[in-house]
Amino acid sequence: MKTLRRLLLALATSVLATSAIAQASYPDKLIKFIVPFPPGGGTDIISRVISDKLSTTLGWKIVIENKAGAGGTLGLDAAAKARPDGYTMVMGQTSNMSIAPSLMPGLPYDPVKDFSPVTLVSEVPLAIAVGADSPIKTFADLVNAAKADPDKLLMATPGNATVAHLTGEYMQKAVGIRYKHVPYKGTAQALPDVISGRATFFVASVESVRGPIKAGQLRPIAVTSAKRIAEWPSVPTVAESGFPGFAAVTWFGIAAPAGTPASIVSRLNTEITKVLQAPDVNEKLSGDIVTGPAAFATAVKSDHDKWAGVIKDAGIKGQ
Repeated sequence: MKTLRRLLLALATSVLATSAIAQASYPDKLIKFIVPFPPGGGTDIISRVISDKLSTTLGWKIVIENKAGAGGTLGLDAAAKARPDGYTMVMGQTSNMSIAPSLMPGLPYDPVKDFSPVTLVSEVPLAIAVGADSPIKTFADLVNAAKADPDKLLMATPGNATVAHLTGEYMQKAVGIRYKHVPYKGTAQALPDVISGRATFFVASVESVRGPIKAGQLRPIAVTSAKRIAEWPSVPTVAESGFPGFAAVTWFGIAAPAGTPASIVSRLNTEITKVLQAPDVNEKLSGDIVTGPAAFATAVKSDHDKWAGVIKDAGIKGQ
């Protein structure tokens, strides 16, 4: 019996030692960073900014895998089922972590139990934008047009039941207007119709429309945060446009599969936090930079409660 105990103890010690060595040298191979939306959208842009900085400053090898579909839930599901060894991480956000549970009763992952939060990255307002040649110049113009002919206005979003869609529904009720929703499969697919005017206006994250706005293809008429953003100081909030109290943001957070060693999660948190604080990264990201796994967990729960009410009131169905 004593011999068996000695063997078991030796085996356990060996396993722990091997694990410690592996974690000390982490990462020593390619890290897969799952982005659950198509290239070119806000989630993809933020993820690439972070991964590029980690690669250039630390020499980490990171590959972005765009695994889009089902409102961002396919990518989250893949990450939840990945091996929890620190070599898979995923960019979660409001849509697939706080909204999806209210829309998909059979959701194949639990946003709380199936992930180890690494850090919240940022809280970002959404932009309400129109084509550069649109006759709608201000948010007041949009409200007036919607009241004059609600069946004519088309609101484009990156997808059904995304935070952009829910923000649009929330705005209809708060502002007292009506328009038709046109969901696309992503930002890249929606932009041509918004730029051309086939869609009246676009609701999407600031990251998603920054490029087209800089290129003079789109014009922002309002942001959905409680205060104006530094990047566009002349663009008013919806609240300032006559609807006090209105506020809606989307957040982005990096997670690893549940069971990922705490030491690796801590290392990821430390290095990603440094990246987010770097001036050249900070200036590329809009909204408020927020870090920490606790903040991430809080955002998942509080936004679930908020958007569940909007979903119920609007009768929104999942994909």
